[in-house]
Amino acid sequence: MQYGYKLSTESFDPKEIIRQALRAEEVGFDFVELSDHFHPWLDVQGHSAFTWSLLASIAAKTDRLRIATGVTCPTMRYHPAVIAQAAATTAIISDGRFTLGVGAGERLNEHVIGIGWPGAKKRHDMLREALEIIRLLWSGGYQSYEGKYLQIEDAQVFDLPDKHPVIAVASSGGASARIAAELGDGLFATEPKSKIVDAYQAAGGDGSKYSEIPLAFAGTPEEGAQAVLEKSRWFVTGWKVMSELPNPVNFDAASTTVREEDVLEQFACGPDPDRHAEVVKQYVDAGFDQLVLQNAGPDPDGFFDFCKSDLLPGLRAKW
Repeated sequence: MQYGYKLSTESFDPKEIIRQALRAEEVGFDFVELSDHFHPWLDVQGHSAFTWSLLASIAAKTDRLRIATGVTCPTMRYHPAVIAQAAATTAIISDGRFTLGVGAGERLNEHVIGIGWPGAKKRHDMLREALEIIRLLWSGGYQSYEGKYLQIEDAQVFDLPDKHPVIAVASSGGASARIAAELGDGLFATEPKSKIVDAYQAAGGDGSKYSEIPLAFAGTPEEGAQAVLEKSRWFVTGWKVMSELPNPVNFDAASTTVREEDVLEQFACGPDPDRHAEVVKQYVDAGFDQLVLQNAGPDPDGFFDFCKSDLLPGLRAKW
């Protein structure tokens, strides 16, 4: 079991994200994971820096910390040839500490290029093609590919790492879990659903299984819940909503009915390590082994101190 820290690129400015990554290494996290957004979920979050610049900076400034995208869509806003090159470079800079988390995308970020938002099946088909292109380019030499949606012509990635990055594929159900098993090296999810892990394994997947865990460290449970309601209430809406809405204003509207009790039910709010462990256990029981602690509380450094003194030692003693 390994524990990661979610760097919320939507909630903090770029230099603060890098500082938090260094603190995560210092307090003992195994890895950090960065979202890859063009927009924040809510306007009140106020940030959304270019993740690939942050990855390079974190890779150069850390020594042992693994880094991962959680997740990148390599089909629309980025062409897969660009992601193949970017991931290869990041793997070299980090001395092999990089995991490429990929997914079929969210309308929030991908619609900005103005070509429309395809349905789920088309998005999955595009993701398959993108992963085939990335693998092809990582095999070396000049390559061409003619897919239904994506193409490359005489393309070569010249700087390749000795070992290819692990690819973890985001999944919310059977179709995407099969893509993860067939074309990825691992699974990525955001909900504690054992059926996602089961579908991945039934399709032959045997890699690491990542999931994000909603926490809100604060002085009291109520204070933690209020912080979630202010900036992170969109999380409660679930993946089907999260993948389809186009702008922060839509997430604001869709989450106006989220109540404090909804947050307290889903998030571990407050300072009690037992409550945090209770929420983490849901993901352990579902079969995940790469556990990403996503703190939505108001005090990042307080959370780091809490992790170093109480939470991480307690979790590692259990699992």
